[in-house]
Amino acid sequence: MLGLFIMISIEELYKLFRQFPSIQTDTRKLSPGDIFFALKGDHFDGNLFARQAVEDGAAYAIVDENIGDYHGKIIRVENSLKTLQDLAKWHRQQFSIPFLAVTGSNGKTTTKELIHAVLSSTYKTYTTEGNLNNHIGIPLTILKVKSDAAFAVVEMGANHQKEIQGYCEYTMPTHGIITNAGKAHLEGFGSLEGVKKGKGELYDYLRAHQGTAFVMADYDYLREMSRGIPHIIRYGTNDADLTGHVLKSEPFLSIELTSGIELKNINTQLTGEYNLPNVLAAVSVGSYFKVPANEIKNAIENYVPSNSRSQLIEKDSNKIILDAYNANPSSMSAAIRNLAAFNVDNKVLILGAMAELGAESIKEHEEIISLIEKYPWKQVVLVGGDFLKIQHPFLSFENSTQAREWFQKQQFHETYFLIKGSRSMQMEKVIAL
Repeated sequence: MLGLFIMISIEELYKLFRQFPSIQTDTRKLSPGDIFFALKGDHFDGNLFARQAVEDGAAYAIVDENIGDYHGKIIRVENSLKTLQDLAKWHRQQFSIPFLAVTGSNGKTTTKELIHAVLSSTYKTYTTEGNLNNHIGIPLTILKVKSDAAFAVVEMGANHQKEIQGYCEYTMPTHGIITNAGKAHLEGFGSLEGVKKGKGELYDYLRAHQGTAFVMADYDYLREMSRGIPHIIRYGTNDADLTGHVLKSEPFLSIELTSGIELKNINTQLTGEYNLPNVLAAVSVGSYFKVPANEIKNAIENYVPSNSRSQLIEKDSNKIILDAYNANPSSMSAAIRNLAAFNVDNKVLILGAMAELGAESIKEHEEIISLIEKYPWKQVVLVGGDFLKIQHPFLSFENSTQAREWFQKQQFHETYFLIKGSRSMQMEKVIAL
């Protein structure tokens, strides 16, 4: 019987995982036969729910506090999170398939989803669900990879240095993509150079382990950062192994591929020219792994964005670009410029404040306001955060609930909207989705 103070090795724990190959960290989502890992956070302690997990049918509960035994099903370890990550690494080591890691300041989730769509058209491919791209989500993603896998695509998010390095230790990526390095999470990274260094930890791992990088050739800094990686495949608008450019972006992005593949046009269901690199990355990965060109085209054209990422929503006679999952100065600027370029009369911005910018926050919000003032708009609405601390001529609200109340009283017709903001602003509430 496995009891309270048993010293269990990762090898022994892995044998239990093979018998019960489903991990859960939330008792509200627990199914009978799951192994429950009691994790701790700033406002919760999973150890307090371990007994309940067993009562609800968990095969075992992994804890790191002295909570007593329960029918031989509670296993105490030194650190539940570290044990989860170690178990994920042990599981990862059972595979010889490509593990492709995707990180970057902007576009990583869309790029991951597009790559998954392309590879899944031909191979059994596992990937990160939603944006479970942190120190908990990544090991859970790895542990969901089954023996029938031909590929795994793992998204990595980070807001400070050494984070990507830590993820690589148990993901052990063979291939990688850094979508870009922009002004995101400046509070944690310290500066744009800090962002590049943090994201570059993926390149460091690939360089040290004879890996392969897919590199956006248009970005000189990625060319420089990727030097020394033994295998590099470049994509971009020119001077790359695979090239393409924007044909049109209104309302949806269409691209023309100009070299590197026997495929001409792809008509996506994504909004914004800023999605060109994400599409080219997916085409590049698919081509490299010998996915037929027609399957690449079909996979990308059939991909419909969700979770408030580059979604185009039609409401009455209006069109709404809902890109409210997250925001930073780089992505906000790109989205504003994208709508400004649309050849339509009525354009409205409803923008929530940007988070995690640290000492640069006021300056970055001021620069967004300066950018907005360069273009004609029917209406501009700025919501919350540091937008409230800056003098500007636009309509202002404290939160998305107030903005929603205003929006519902308006009579807009044949108008294009951009709704964007950091996750904490919950800007999707404005249109009540």
